[in-house]
Amino acid sequence: MTLLGYHCSHENVPPDALLAAVQAAERVGFDAAMCSDHWAPWGADQGESGFAWTWLGAALATTRFTLGVVNAPGQRYHPAIIAQAVATLGVMFPGRFWAALGSGEAINEHITGAAWPDKSTRDARLLEAVEVIRDLLDGDVVTRDGLVDVHEARLWTRPEVPPRLVGAAVTAETAARAAGWADGLITVVGSDDEMRRVIGAYRDAGGEGPCHVQIHLSWAPTDGEAVAIALEQWRHGPAVKPPETWDIADPAEFDRRSADVGPEEIRGSLFVEHDPARLADRIASVVGAGFDGAYLHHVGRDQAPFLAMAGTELLPRLREALA
Repeated sequence: MTLLGYHCSHENVPPDALLAAVQAAERVGFDAAMCSDHWAPWGADQGESGFAWTWLGAALATTRFTLGVVNAPGQRYHPAIIAQAVATLGVMFPGRFWAALGSGEAINEHITGAAWPDKSTRDARLLEAVEVIRDLLDGDVVTRDGLVDVHEARLWTRPEVPPRLVGAAVTAETAARAAGWADGLITVVGSDDEMRRVIGAYRDAGGEGPCHVQIHLSWAPTDGEAVAIALEQWRHGPAVKPPETWDIADPAEFDRRSADVGPEEIRGSLFVEHDPARLADRIASVVGAGFDGAYLHHVGRDQAPFLAMAGTELLPRLREALA
């Protein structure tokens, strides 16, 4: 069965409201959830950024969902600390937690004061971090001297079965690299050709496990409202693309670069819809590019109207289309 998941954005929803939202997402019929792990929002109008790992414990304890998080070990987080966090959630909620690991973005990682490395160095650091996390989850005592330094680290609390470590990839090149270590893949929506290249690169390089896609969308009862939500909360999307996205450290810079984004640009950057049937068709088309499921991210600050619509209209239509 195709997984239909709900994405929880810490960047623009306070953690208490986000906890209520993920609980509501379970009630209306979503299958699972995932969340972001940001230090800062993308722009001032988003205005939030709760600590993902605290929230994950509460969300797992108050739903039956499988939950994942997108994380960048190596700078803001030492990988041994991430291994401990992954292990603890794995013990408390067996089989229900996974972590997607990526090379990170300066907007979150610059706060340590360390220099922001170039992409090739970040990719090498990620591989070292993944090796540290896996070795610790396997029960090894880890000492390492490299892009990541570790001294005689051991996890004293470990789950019987380690949680899945998933590759977070935007490009085919990153997906191919992740195939060597990942238990699955998570990417973001793009053109059909781009998404098929990402999946193909992962599979061709030997990647195993499910491939999922995160879909940004703005829904409201009218087209004008949906456009207004998208422009207020997600206007950086069409204005700043990778690799620039990865290297900007200040939300104000995202705001500056996206100041002139208008309705047509925003429609090209995410799904802006007021018609649930058309939104279901668009989502089903993306999943049809070869994904095992999708995590839907409504970019508005108020999640309740979207969740209500999803339960009565969107999810039933999607399940019928994807059956």
